[in-house]
Amino acid sequence: MRYVVTGTNRGIGLEFVRQLLARGDRVVAGARAPEQAPRLLALADQHPGQLVVLPCDVTDDASVRAFADALSPEPVDVLINNAGMSGSKGPIDGLELDAVRTQFEVNAMGPLRVTTALLPALRRGQGRKIANVGSERASLHNNTTGGRYPYRMSKVALNAASRSLAADLKGEGLAVVILHPGWVQTRMGGPEAPVPVTESVTGMLRVLDALTPETTGRFVDYRGEEIPW
Repeated sequence: MRYVVTGTNRGIGLEFVRQLLARGDRVVAGARAPEQAPRLLALADQHPGQLVVLPCDVTDDASVRAFADALSPEPVDVLINNAGMSGSKGPIDGLELDAVRTQFEVNAMGPLRVTTALLPALRRGQGRKIANVGSERASLHNNTTGGRYPYRMSKVALNAASRSLAADLKGEGLAVVILHPGWVQTRMGGPEAPVPVTESVTGMLRVLDALTPETTGRFVDYRGEEIPW
């Protein structure tokens, strides 16, 4: 299987690459600045022919087009839209609207930009799956604490796009899932996070492997448990 993963310079994205390589899959890893990702480049040296590292800034149309062109004409079996950012965690007082715009570009527009660019390759693939790494904080039902406006709003937008993609592509046999990785022990998650990155990614891959057109459009965590919208 040929996987494409974005946001692979560290954390969850890098672990996706590690685990996919370990089980024998081929991987194309997109990173905004590959030259600043030494661990990713080291994996590429260790897995020549199995891992290709390419620049991909998900906020930039030209970068994403160049990324997609570099993959052609080979098909893509599975796309994992992992690139994202957390940013401001504060309340409404002092909210900077530029931060909202930035996170929409990264967390919502980014996955949609990459998906549309790679859709022809996905249609030629065997796996025919798209995973958008989202967040439980996009759940309107579960939002009882407020705050984190840019992050919550952008991830809600990602959920909306994912559901539309699921509906639009189901007839073609393509399936879409929104995956909450949990509160993970990464730089973004911080030192208090309870979930090891290996456990999170192992669980998300298990969910992704089981995804079918019949189960498309789900919003689940890394254990496969449904998250209320």
